[in-house]
Amino acid sequence: MSFDLDTLKQTVADHGAVARVVIADIKGSTPREVGAAMLVWADGQSGTIGGGTLEFQATTAARKMLTLNQDQITKHPLGPALGQCCGGSVTLLTEIYDAARANSIGDTPVVRGNGDMPLDVQRILAYERNSTQPVTPQMINGWMIEPIMQPSHDIWIWGAGHVGRALVHTLAPLPDLNITWADTDSDRFPDEPVKSVTKVPTADMPTLVKHAPTHAEHFILTYSHAIDLELCHQLLLHSFRFAGLIGSLTKWARFKSRLRDLGHADTSIARITCPIGDPALGKHPQAIAVSVAAALLNSNKNAALKERTG
Repeated sequence: MSFDLDTLKQTVADHGAVARVVIADIKGSTPREVGAAMLVWADGQSGTIGGGTLEFQATTAARKMLTLNQDQITKHPLGPALGQCCGGSVTLLTEIYDAARANSIGDTPVVRGNGDMPLDVQRILAYERNSTQPVTPQMINGWMIEPIMQPSHDIWIWGAGHVGRALVHTLAPLPDLNITWADTDSDRFPDEPVKSVTKVPTADMPTLVKHAPTHAEHFILTYSHAIDLELCHQLLLHSFRFAGLIGSLTKWARFKSRLRDLGHADTSIARITCPIGDPALGKHPQAIAVSVAAALLNSNKNAALKERTG
């Protein structure tokens, strides 16, 4: 998890000063991980630190801190004291943000604590400056370090039909995703804005492929087999991290033949996954979206682990 600065600024703009409650440290079994956070204001909240009694009490305390305009660090055993079965303990950092404080944060890791910065914290920040890997959220000697959230995965969704909508609404709440959503008709998009999603209406979707990052992950879900085929063709010419096509095995057999006719080698064509989703879960749009999202998250987790371990 990372410090979601954009959401913090927008929430402050919408509601005034807010309390940000973040899990700073954990011991044993806990509902959420270090870095999980929620925002609390006078009559509402967003995000979650795990729900249950811990979140209820943290929300109540956060509203009190709002009235006092004070930050605080608190420790919470999750056993008998809170009536939760996790058995571990959680350290919470609650901070009050108004517009001035939120706007004072830049794009480097957010670091705060009292007194002189410990040497261990200085070393972590020096490593972050010289590494391609961001620091992880952590508290060291009373100092909290959090990287600023930067979308690290570019997702392109082609088609705003039933499956496209289901996939967008399943993926959009997840952190670290930057979603581009294309269709030929702006009326096919939902009217309400969707966080982290850029809607792109265009009469000719395949011409957009050249604007996609070569590390992007694509899901082809249009209403037209002709458009689907041309998107596959353009992606194979362009490069991508992942490309998935909705359809049957029969559709994919025909597409492979046509892609060969367009000059693509079997090894290149095999990079496209078709069909997408887990057939055992059925063909309901939401079932497809859930299985695709699970596969995407698992793939990204494995890729990140491989990158960290070399």
